[in-house]
Amino acid sequence: MELRQLNYVIQIASEKNFSRAADKLHIAQPSLSQQLSKLEQELGLLLFRRTTNSVELTQAGQVFVEKSQSILDAVEQLKQEMDDMAQMRRGRLVVGTLPITGSHVLPLVLPVFGALYPQIEVVLVEETTSRLEQLTASGGTDISLLSLPLIDNSLSWEPYLEEEICLAVPQQHPLAKRGGEVDIADLKQEPFIGLKRGQGFRQITVELCEVSGFTPRIVFESSNIETVQSLVAGGMGIAFVPQMLTRPTGGEFSPAYLQLGTRPTRTLVIASRKGRYLSKAARSFISTLNETIGHYQNRRS
Repeated sequence: MELRQLNYVIQIASEKNFSRAADKLHIAQPSLSQQLSKLEQELGLLLFRRTTNSVELTQAGQVFVEKSQSILDAVEQLKQEMDDMAQMRRGRLVVGTLPITGSHVLPLVLPVFGALYPQIEVVLVEETTSRLEQLTASGGTDISLLSLPLIDNSLSWEPYLEEEICLAVPQQHPLAKRGGEVDIADLKQEPFIGLKRGQGFRQITVELCEVSGFTPRIVFESSNIETVQSLVAGGMGIAFVPQMLTRPTGGEFSPAYLQLGTRPTRTLVIASRKGRYLSKAARSFISTLNETIGHYQNRRS
């Protein structure tokens, strides 16, 4: 049974005449009759009673026409919905984000994307790095905003921002008074405040120190980079902080920020599962993200 056969039956029932139905369908009458006979043989039922002057539906034919009309209406509605999504008139996009990234990047991007594509519903999933990688790999998100390195090999990614990592210290710390660049190796005896395990920037902190020959002594942990910076400002330790997340200097709860001699950076990426089809909504979000972050960087430079 084919969709076109459903349409043939509906047209014959409407016209009650094979010739007129064939004209409306733009096919030859013998072909139309052949298709109907083929369908009736497949069903094992007669759909029409044929007389010399007219064609009338049987009881089975009436049921067939009603159901066929519902099917064709549903198909047409499906086509329209798919076309709406293809043309960005509606849709749903699930975006995964790290808490740190979400609080600073998304406020820049979402208003712009919402203005351009008001019918696209954006659903945010905020998780730790490890959990977000799992969700992205399993299709729990369409795309996710993560930072390198990625552990899961089933993910593909493209960068959208590379930013310098600086050192945050209390304003009265000797390093703050000295100024200038800081060698990470000189921080071996310092107490560190870090993000909790499972967050990408925690791993970056550990790796920066280990490359310089020591394991950081982390005395306090938090799931929030803002809490980390407040604890630094309060004199509880030092921390590495991405440039984007630094606070205005001079405030009561602001640390002093110093450049690191090696000028380390972190790379923020848009990740998705390898081989996953990216919808127009996802590709448009990525494009909006890149353009918005580009404008942001230009303003800051």
